[in-house]
Amino acid sequence: MAMDNEDLSIGEAIDLLRDEFPDVSVSKLRFLESQGLIKPARSEGGYRQFGRDDLKRIRYILVQQRDHFLPLKVIKSKLTLWERGEETDDIDIRDLGDEDPLEIEGEPVLRADLLRISGLTDEQLDALVDHGLISREDDTKVFPPGTAPIATESRRLIDLGLEPRHLRSVRLGVDREVDLVRQLTAPLLRATNVDARGQARGVISSAADSIQALHRSILTSALRSLMD
Repeated sequence: MAMDNEDLSIGEAIDLLRDEFPDVSVSKLRFLESQGLIKPARSEGGYRQFGRDDLKRIRYILVQQRDHFLPLKVIKSKLTLWERGEETDDIDIRDLGDEDPLEIEGEPVLRADLLRISGLTDEQLDALVDHGLISREDDTKVFPPGTAPIATESRRLIDLGLEPRHLRSVRLGVDREVDLVRQLTAPLLRATNVDARGQARGVISSAADSIQALHRSILTSALRSLMD
């Protein structure tokens, strides 16, 4: 094993990180590099070399993903401040303004990790799957990117006294909203040319932003009436 002041190979770097981040892997570090979040040096033979600063940077990124479920674009923004030694906890994902609602970043999450991150029990997770709040492929123990925030918010509502079956109304509401957008973009989605598909994506993204804003405003107004 290389000493602390020496450059590490990708395998040696993973060995040092694995106790804190059991799921870290070669593909994970390569993915972070491909997204521009880390920039390890290269040996004369072209092999990646990780120094002490690289490991600190990787730890910071992995903590943001594991504990705060932040997408890579937000982590990049936080990294800029982190490199300058400034506080980064007050960055609000909603303040970035250029997030694409159709772009779900991240990687699939294993069942065991999803339970740990969300605080759900096995029974609660299975119930959320049964009621359509959480999706998975076939009977595997792997869930798609973007599942962790859904699981976490569901657990918070369960802690407040709701049951997974009650949350199905949220799923049904989303399905109705998707149907509206589907009707809006049906002609564009049926087209096969690239321009039409690109236009459809733009319409869907704009509609998603407006529906989310409208939903929040209506919900806030309706809930405020409970206190009147």
